[in-house]
Amino acid sequence: MAQKRPGMSVLFGLGGVAALMLLSVAEAFAQSAAPKIDTGDTAWVLMSSALVLLMLVPGLALFYGGLVRSKNVLGTVMQCFAILAMVSVLWVLLGYSLAFGPDKGGVIGGLDWAGLNGVGADPHPTYGPTIPHQAFMLFQLMFAAITPALIVGAIAERMRFGAVALFSLLWTLIVYVPLAHWVWGGGWLAKLGALDFAGGAVVHISSGASALVCAVVLGKRRGYGTDYMAPHNLPMTLLGTGLLWFGWFGFNGGSALGANGLAVSAILATHSAAAVGAIVWCLVEWRHRGKPTVLGMASGAVAGLATVTPASGYVGPVPAMLIGAAAGLACYFAIVWKGRFGYDDSLDVVGIHGVGGFIGILATGLFASKAINAGGADGLFFGNPGQFGVQLVTAVAVTLFSVVGTFMILKVVDGMTGLRIPAEEEATGLDLSQHNERAYS
Repeated sequence: MAQKRPGMSVLFGLGGVAALMLLSVAEAFAQSAAPKIDTGDTAWVLMSSALVLLMLVPGLALFYGGLVRSKNVLGTVMQCFAILAMVSVLWVLLGYSLAFGPDKGGVIGGLDWAGLNGVGADPHPTYGPTIPHQAFMLFQLMFAAITPALIVGAIAERMRFGAVALFSLLWTLIVYVPLAHWVWGGGWLAKLGALDFAGGAVVHISSGASALVCAVVLGKRRGYGTDYMAPHNLPMTLLGTGLLWFGWFGFNGGSALGANGLAVSAILATHSAAAVGAIVWCLVEWRHRGKPTVLGMASGAVAGLATVTPASGYVGPVPAMLIGAAAGLACYFAIVWKGRFGYDDSLDVVGIHGVGGFIGILATGLFASKAINAGGADGLFFGNPGQFGVQLVTAVAVTLFSVVGTFMILKVVDGMTGLRIPAEEEATGLDLSQHNERAYS
């Protein structure tokens, strides 16, 4: 029987140790290369989701509720609450997968993630490599919920609650979901190079254009132009404005998907634009009407916030101020001149969100800078005129799609439930006619 040689045993032993060391190094390298959850980034995105929720309920609910007449305040607030609940369920079951699931021809996502199948605690390399995939989904859910709620302002005081509910669900699925995929989910506008940091096109242009169609199709409120229709509670509206401004830090800052320098830059741009928008609106109104108003100050702030949204992650504070100034001026006159066009946009969704969003998308094509966000692109003023063309295509495409889609949905809803409440119920108000409740005794 042959004896084992000590040298070979030592050699095999050393080889085994070396193999284990190499295996450990390989595992360590793989772990370091794989995406890791960052607790700070995750906390910030979750907080931002909560801030966007605050924008809708109670922020937008109070903002709109104060602007309508007292007989319609509960009905208006109810619409915001209901849209939040319904769109949340739709988003989890179907909407998120169609918006952000694997791309299908640049038009829509697949059904791979329906019911959040495969959307768990692990990060997604595209949708936030340092946060759980579900955190990104939750953040986007809040965007999906607030967008159709914005449209409510255009049809305030005259649309059936059932029609609002059905319209909001269909609009989210047919209009919002494809637009979110086009711009943020790897669709054709994303491939074209469109820049929309936090929703100038997906949220504001789409809701503004759709609001215009809704206002035209439903027609004017009975007594519009003759009856007294001033806001019933401006302090409520101002409180809503403050919550919107506060929540917008999560809306825009959260779109950085991390607690980082880009989030700080986006928040600074957001605040700067809102402040200048409020000041410019106030000054223009003072000059035009002779007195500055609380409603004007609030409207200017919201216009500045909406207009800077697409650019917030690509521009510095000075360009953001210029964008805010443009918002205060352009959105003010868009609202002043709406009477010339003969439509009744009850709470000025078209003038603030539609016009503001359009200006913001184009301004992004002017002021965007890779020095602010290396993941973006330079705009016209930084040597890249082609980006302005891309932004113009984005604004026009989103507007047209929203207009056509909204018109078709309204016709379907009208055939199923009817759109407007009867004349006697409109005189009584939404609170009693739709919900059998009173806001004030």
